[in-house]
Amino acid sequence: MIFGQSWETAVDAELARLGVGRVFVLASAGLATGGDLAERTRARLGDRLAGFMTGIGSHTPVADVIEASARARHGSADFILAVGGGSVIDAGKMVLFCLAEGVLDAERLIEFAQPIPRPPTTKAALGLGAISSTLSGAEFTAFAGATDSARRVKQTYAAPFMLPEFVVLDPLVTTHTPSELWMSTGIRALDHAIEGFCSSGAHPLSEAASYAAIIRLARSLPLTRAAPMEPAHRLDSQCGVWLAAVSLQSGVYMGASHGIGHALGGSAGVPHGITSCVMLPHVLRWNKAVNGERQDEISTALGMPGADAGDLVAALVKSLGLPGRLRDVGVERSAFPRLAGVALEDQWTRANPRPIASAAAIAELLDLAW
Repeated sequence: MIFGQSWETAVDAELARLGVGRVFVLASAGLATGGDLAERTRARLGDRLAGFMTGIGSHTPVADVIEASARARHGSADFILAVGGGSVIDAGKMVLFCLAEGVLDAERLIEFAQPIPRPPTTKAALGLGAISSTLSGAEFTAFAGATDSARRVKQTYAAPFMLPEFVVLDPLVTTHTPSELWMSTGIRALDHAIEGFCSSGAHPLSEAASYAAIIRLARSLPLTRAAPMEPAHRLDSQCGVWLAAVSLQSGVYMGASHGIGHALGGSAGVPHGITSCVMLPHVLRWNKAVNGERQDEISTALGMPGADAGDLVAALVKSLGLPGRLRDVGVERSAFPRLAGVALEDQWTRANPRPIASAAAIAELLDLAW
């Protein structure tokens, strides 16, 4: 974990430490066009640059992963550098997976998707570095989501070697990130912290980290909205994401906001962070019957003891200029049966604090969020 220095200085030191030869770069399109990152990266790497790719789609389409893997293979890369948000960093992890397993096409890759019991059989020969430009937190975990576009299903892939060798938090990289993307992924990080804190699998370390993450994110996101170019507030949010990831790193399952969010992303095209904006407040209210005391602690962390936690999150979402309803993001009621069926199969839906045993319960939640 590297923060407090420029990404260039950090990358130079880490590539030297790891003895890297040729680097394949995956970058968010906005970073490549909104600033001079592409030119600076090429200049930095020189003849070590094995390729530079942008254009990874939202929710990491499998077809994009296969293309990126082919380009990295063609460039004889021995390291992947992912610069961007969750979809790009997940793509970097998936490229490692494909190159390790010799995956050449989408059909072969999908065979490894969870919950199908098909773990990887090899260790990656390549490494991965991540420079985050959003608050999605993908850089902190050893799993990734990729979307089977043909079936409109987002699936999970996992392997220990998918965890990045290094992560750089440079708030100046994030100044080109669109405000809605930054704020909505901040709510996604808050979702990690809150559902981790409420999880039946939470433990003392995850509880402490999640509680601290809630405080940091609730404090820093409004400050960044008020002063968008202030790096200290942005770094505070980035550190909040880091803390929120402790639950994910230590095997604590999330809940229905995440499980239904996966279905909304892969099957309805709702952006990654927005899924938390439209689901988390309603899931909190729905769960309150079984974890009201836990939610009281969340309200305290959010700065308003005694208030309803779901209402506080909804108010924060609104204050950041983000949508709070499924109708606001183009999800029609006619899609509920399919979404409920997909979400019911998600492992995190099944881990929700208030048990969800049927698609009807998910449809109820979707109706509350509509």
